[in-house]
Amino acid sequence: MAFPAGMCYLVGMNPDSIYVALVEDDPEIRQLIRLILEGSPGFCCAGVFEDAASALKKVPELYADVLLMDIGLPDMSGIDCVSLLKEQLPGLDIIMLTVQEDQESVFQSLCAGATGYLVKETPPAELLAAIEEARRGGAPMSSHIARKVIQSFHQPKSNSELSEREMQVLRMLCDGHNYKTIAEALFISTNTVKAHIKHIYKKMQVNTRAAAVKKALRNRLVD
Repeated sequence: MAFPAGMCYLVGMNPDSIYVALVEDDPEIRQLIRLILEGSPGFCCAGVFEDAASALKKVPELYADVLLMDIGLPDMSGIDCVSLLKEQLPGLDIIMLTVQEDQESVFQSLCAGATGYLVKETPPAELLAAIEEARRGGAPMSSHIARKVIQSFHQPKSNSELSEREMQVLRMLCDGHNYKTIAEALFISTNTVKAHIKHIYKKMQVNTRAAAVKKALRNRLVD
C-alpha cells in the first residue's frame, strides 16, 4: 500500500525536484529509502508500495519521474510488474533495486523495460546519482552488473548454439510437453530428454523450464 507520508505531489509540485516512487516489500528498506529521498535536496518521495498489486493500481495515478523496483515481491515478480507498468507508462524510468545479481534476472529486467539495475547495497549517494542519471536518459547499473552484461557479449558463440535435437526438445518444452511426451514423440528415453534439457539450460544460461521458454520466445529461437 502507499505510504501516506512523504507524498509531496499532493501539496504542490516542485519543478526542480525528481519525483521517485518505490516498490519494496521490506518495511525497513522502504523506510530507509523514503528518508534518503526526503532528506536529499532535489528529490521527493512520490509514493512507496509494498507489493506489485498496489504499484500497478496506484503508480499510474502518481506524478513520478523514476520508479525503484524490487524483484522479489510477495505477489508477483518485480520484472513482470515492470512489463505491465511500461505498457501503461512507457515514459517512466524504472530502476531495479534488488539483491538478485544473476545474469538472467538482469536481462529479463532490461527486456521488460527497466532502464537501470542496482543492487540493494548501493550507497545512498550512488543511488541518488543513479536516479539523476536515469532522469537524464542514462542507464545506471552497479559496476559488477555492468561487467556481467559486457561479459555476456564475449561468450564463445559455440556455447550458445543448440544442436538440432536440443532445438526439437526446446520447441516441445515451449509447446507445454513434459519429459514423458517429449520422449515418446522423439523415440528416446526420459533420461535422454533430461540430459538434453540439462545441456539446453547450460547453453541458454538459465536454471528453470520457465526461464528457458521465456528466453526462447523472447529471442525468437522457436517459431
